[in-house]
Amino acid sequence: MPEIYNTIIIGSGPAGLTAALYAARASLKPLVFAGLNPGGQLMQTTEVENYPGFPEGILGPELMFKMTKQSERFGAKILSEIVDDVDLGSRPFKVKTSKGEYFAKTLIVATGAEANWLNLPNEQRLRGHGVSACATCDGFFFKNKEVAVVGGGDSAMEEATFLTKFASKVTILHRSDQFRASKIMLARAQADLKVAFMPNVEVVDVLGADHVEALKLRGTADGKEIEFKVDGLFLAIGRTPASNVFKGKLDLDQRGYGLISHGHTGTNIEGVFWAGDVADPRYRQAVTAAGDGCRAALDVERFLAERGEISQESAAA
Repeated sequence: MPEIYNTIIIGSGPAGLTAALYAARASLKPLVFAGLNPGGQLMQTTEVENYPGFPEGILGPELMFKMTKQSERFGAKILSEIVDDVDLGSRPFKVKTSKGEYFAKTLIVATGAEANWLNLPNEQRLRGHGVSACATCDGFFFKNKEVAVVGGGDSAMEEATFLTKFASKVTILHRSDQFRASKIMLARAQADLKVAFMPNVEVVDVLGADHVEALKLRGTADGKEIEFKVDGLFLAIGRTPASNVFKGKLDLDQRGYGLISHGHTGTNIEGVFWAGDVADPRYRQAVTAAGDGCRAALDVERFLAERGEISQESAAA
């Protein structure tokens, strides 16, 4: 008879590890699958200055290491396995990895979302050193500097407008002269004296030894290449939620983000809960993901207690 876990958590970013911490402290002995990117996107982040409790800031990998150790301290079991498939047809749910099959009474999906990148030669090398996909995370580091934002939608306008709080100049780069952004968002960016527009260009590469110094741009009409000096590059070309495994099994929106069906974290299947960026196309912050993980774990605890599947003592732990 295989072991049936109280809950399995898929994902080990701030949402997954916070869910693991709360579930472990409730004596649920959660099993966590770390997945493709153990620690989530913060493992690719240098300095984190907007996570509460660290007045001097903390390195992204260090923060995730501390969260991992904290959840393990209370009994969470973390496996470095990738989930290949799930069977949500009946409880207990079945989770399949390359190493075996696991069963659980409940499931927390905290697989996150990945920013879309341009796949430039030096893009990932300079990620965290001037290249970013999160203005609210990293804008503070560009006080009185010139930066560029790539994109033509609402996100690009919003990122550019936010960056003007810090940067001396923000240039929006776009492949055409037609923008997908809503009229109000475009007008807001156009009215900002710190925002400039450079249409009909594409970024060919990011230049710099250990930090961004310039961009290599190519005209989409004439093919002419130029170097454009900036101190930072922000990508605002969308995000992709890591929800492929759940397509056809859980309700997703057109972009692949999880849809909340009941309460604050519930999916369309009872006993399965969302947490973090996989179901959050709006805020996309480590602290909001952690909050989602807390809510999902509390919802799991309540779900099991209401059905008498854990003792009241454990539920109140």
